[in-house]
Amino acid sequence: MPKILVVEDNEENRDSLSRRLQRRGFEVLLAPDGKVGVAIAKAEKPDLVLMDMNMPEVDGWEATRQIKAEPDLANVPVIALTAHAMTGDKERAMAAGCTDYHTKPIEFPKLLGQIEALLQEKSGASPAIPNPT
Repeated sequence: MPKILVVEDNEENRDSLSRRLQRRGFEVLLAPDGKVGVAIAKAEKPDLVLMDMNMPEVDGWEATRQIKAEPDLANVPVIALTAHAMTGDKERAMAAGCTDYHTKPIEFPKLLGQIEALLQEKSGASPAIPNPT
């Protein structure tokens, strides 16, 4: 079962996302801020991180840079979650080390598709190719 770390300072968003991911069969780790998120990532080695970008103290940009600087975590996909959809925000998230980007409010089916695609890519699995007969 893939392990997903949700780093989100809004408790309601964190809990809602956690419940929905658990119902889909994911093991979910929760962090209320970037500092705790980095510590949990180092200790638990998640398969994927959902990172809120706008948090007090250690924001998502800095937390992502710290996670990606760890050799054991450099290949862990990070999806930026942000309410800011300003021009340049996606590029800024990617420059910090994020693998993908999702704007809030979260569209769960779309986010789930992003998660599944990144986990499949990380595992090296290729989609099933129909056998022509």
